[in-house]
Amino acid sequence: MTIANEQTLVQPTRSLSRRQKRDWREDIFRSLFLTAAILGVLSLATIGYFIFLEGIPAIQEAGVTGIVTGSEWLPPALYGIAPMIVASLASTAGAVVLGVPVAVLTAVFIAEIAPKWLANIIRPAVELLAGIPSVVYGFFGLVIIVPLIQDVFNVPAGNTLLAGIIVLAVMILPTVITVSETSLRAVPKVYKEGSLALGASQMFTTFKLLLPAARSGIMTGVILGIARALGETMAIIMVMGNAPAMPNGLLESARTLTANIALEMSYASGVHASALYATGIVLLVFIMVLNAALLYLNREKAR
Repeated sequence: MTIANEQTLVQPTRSLSRRQKRDWREDIFRSLFLTAAILGVLSLATIGYFIFLEGIPAIQEAGVTGIVTGSEWLPPALYGIAPMIVASLASTAGAVVLGVPVAVLTAVFIAEIAPKWLANIIRPAVELLAGIPSVVYGFFGLVIIVPLIQDVFNVPAGNTLLAGIIVLAVMILPTVITVSETSLRAVPKVYKEGSLALGASQMFTTFKLLLPAARSGIMTGVILGIARALGETMAIIMVMGNAPAMPNGLLESARTLTANIALEMSYASGVHASALYATGIVLLVFIMVLNAALLYLNREKAR
């Protein structure tokens, strides 16, 4: 009886010590995760504060409306970036219109239709697209797409808004495809099996059941693709012509917000440099508002 009582007392003590050790480790990792999250938020806040601080002189001189709605960019007198805003939004919208349907259909093919051996070939190829540097995309567009546009549409130069749209559409493909495929594979197999068991065809099940079920993940991929297109610089500089004028069509030269910053920051000074930081403020606000709007629409649709 004495030995049994001692064993009974020792076992709760051991379990208590193990629980304390587990709680100690959990507290450490919880603190580590919290620190990482705080660092991420602080990084964003620091970048935003720095950009706003440097852009204030230009905003004070030209005014918010003078910068955002101004149609002429001629430092050090005029700092209107409306043509760059239009070019950025047009190129991004065109890339989404061209790239997202191709990306979603490719993700559906890889996840639901393609044989395993073929999917194992296409998937690494898509992932390889994500690792290609932007300058390589730009060089491809400069050598292949720009001359093609010049010949097909008989324009003086192929460095146009259309060339930028095509290059951006190709660049957002790997991001949207990868995230969409992962979302489709995350849909419970019971959904597909139940639909097929009720007599629905594979295409009906895919487009009426699986895609709506994976809508949230697909929208996340689209948001990441939009952010990639809005923030792209090097490839756009190489194929769009970079004229700081309002584009009146797809076959005209244009300059985006990111290209405007990259082209002139090396020699800008004073208010001119501050105007480039103000351009960064506008770009940051656009990305935040667009992402917030898409996330809100995605949540409302999910509800």
